[in-house]
Amino acid sequence: MFVAHTVDTAPEASRRAMRNVAAAWGGKLPEAAARLANSPELLNGFLAMSDSFDNCTLDPLAREVVIMVVAVRNDCHICIRIHSARLRAHGADTALIADLRAQEALSDKRLEAIRVFTLAVLATAGGVDDDTRQALLAHGYTERNALEVVLGIGTYTMSTLANRLVRAV
Repeated sequence: MFVAHTVDTAPEASRRAMRNVAAAWGGKLPEAAARLANSPELLNGFLAMSDSFDNCTLDPLAREVVIMVVAVRNDCHICIRIHSARLRAHGADTALIADLRAQEALSDKRLEAIRVFTLAVLATAGGVDDDTRQALLAHGYTERNALEVVLGIGTYTMSTLANRLVRAV
């Protein structure tokens, strides 16, 4: 069983990140961070990649769609819960969240395009065909956005697999 560390019990190289995470969460350290702290490299790597994804040019709802596609696909319950709340905080309606959780088409065509593209990238290991890429671009996304989807997939594949491995709840 992976230890759920406190800032005081974590490896030294995890402590700064843990303090920053706790501060961002109103003083509470999420269990996922407490368990991922067992590997400073993973914790710090995930946080750096997550920060990069949060600051990319995809809008917040599109980013959360990418994350939810990965979280649902990888059956990461803690990620689904956290990112459902983030979707609500960004103004998403309950139908959008329910559809993402059920892996169903989204009524918002632009968000549906990012969902479909994310699934295609996952299904083809990045080898999407030109029609799939063009379908994304036709909804106002850019080639840069297509690469940012890959960043999101990589970031949250790492997170979902690690969270499942350490049994974070």
